[in-house]
Amino acid sequence: MIENMSDCRCNNRKRLQSALILLACSMLLAVASAHAASTVLKLEIKGAIGPASAGYLKQGLKLALETHSELVVLQMDTPGGLDKSMREMIQDILASPVPVATYVAPNGARAASAGTYILYASHIAAMAPATNLGAATPVQIGGIPGTPSPTPRPKPGASPGSKGSKKESEKAPPGDMHRKMVNDAAAFIRSLAQMRGRNADWAEKAVRQAASLSASQALKEHVIDLIATDTADLLNKLDGRKVTTATGKRILHTKGASVTLLEPDWRNRLLAVITDPNVAYILMLLGVYGLFFELANPGFVLPGVIGGICLLLALFAFQVLPINYAGLALIILGISFMVAEVFVPSFGALGIGGVIAFVAGSIILMDNGTPGYAISLSLIIAVALTSALFFMSVIGMALKARRRPVVSGSEEMTGAIGEAVADFDGEGNVHLHGEIWQAHTQTPVRKGQAVRVTGMRGLILNIEPCSDSQNKEEEAS
Repeated sequence: MIENMSDCRCNNRKRLQSALILLACSMLLAVASAHAASTVLKLEIKGAIGPASAGYLKQGLKLALETHSELVVLQMDTPGGLDKSMREMIQDILASPVPVATYVAPNGARAASAGTYILYASHIAAMAPATNLGAATPVQIGGIPGTPSPTPRPKPGASPGSKGSKKESEKAPPGDMHRKMVNDAAAFIRSLAQMRGRNADWAEKAVRQAASLSASQALKEHVIDLIATDTADLLNKLDGRKVTTATGKRILHTKGASVTLLEPDWRNRLLAVITDPNVAYILMLLGVYGLFFELANPGFVLPGVIGGICLLLALFAFQVLPINYAGLALIILGISFMVAEVFVPSFGALGIGGVIAFVAGSIILMDNGTPGYAISLSLIIAVALTSALFFMSVIGMALKARRRPVVSGSEEMTGAIGEAVADFDGEGNVHLHGEIWQAHTQTPVRKGQAVRVTGMRGLILNIEPCSDSQNKEEEAS
């Protein structure tokens, strides 16, 4: 009986061991399948941050949530961009249940200005070698030229003429509005740094002093989390890392994950094209010129249709771009002056004034210093010269037509050469332009003699006989 009990215990022990082995294997298989099934969504932003970038990121985060992606990699190379679009992107990242890893790549890329804020807001901040970030000082849009700088407060214990107060004076921001903008931006990026546990002091330095860092320096200063040579290296280094999202803490399983690159849809591509300042500028000019041409020549239809569409697209672009409305008004005024030059004899005053107003308005239209959002000076000069040459050619053709001899009407009859139908003195008939006209002369004429019209009284021509030399010239001609 004792032997039977020991056999039962051995069998139970073997069964328990087998069950534990099966459980461990199933857990390993589940973990392996989870790792194999994990996907990563990759987004690429190149160029200035704008409405198209914000829409692209929103689309990507929505798709990542629907497909249960493990991570969203935002590969970025940007000189900066619009504050409104940047804040929209940061709000979407902060509210995202899917972790976002902002990766400054490829080699030689940068995350300047708005890119630095987005990097700080992301759950993971990474950079490729030979990249940089920083220079996050906000740029004042508009403003009043010549705004005096506020008087700096001297440090305690420093005399007014000390070197310290001189340096502070040189660093003083140029105006209360600019100081408010810098303070707001510094507080914003500091709050992002504290939320993600990154270097908040350097973040504020990047805003106030436009400081920049290389990738190795950023890692040393605890501004970023890691340096990765490419996306595969980034995913390998992130495997097992803990992050905190809007829905709680998560552990990333990114080793061997499949990467899917999301291309912008047609709407974001169209928005990216028309919100380019140079494209929006050209669309506006096409719209204005098309409408002017249609109003000057009613019935053509096509210029009006194309002009209306281009103008509406330009106005939509201007709605989301930081434009200066004084510059827009100057451009329209300049075009109006150049068009008026064709119809009003101003001896070039309207045309020259129109070109000056057009160029001045084009220069200040988007001259706010926002990286990537300025109109090319070469484009402005080319369009201004083309417009000026066009209107000068129109004016030249009008003046040439004005100097051309009259070819119809009573004015054309004066100086015309005819031929006497018969001998007469006083009243008679002459042959002119294939017609027989009544004529009056104070000098007798012979039949077939060439006569010149000196005037016209009603339907009677005043004539005089031509000299022999004039007759010879007429025969030669």
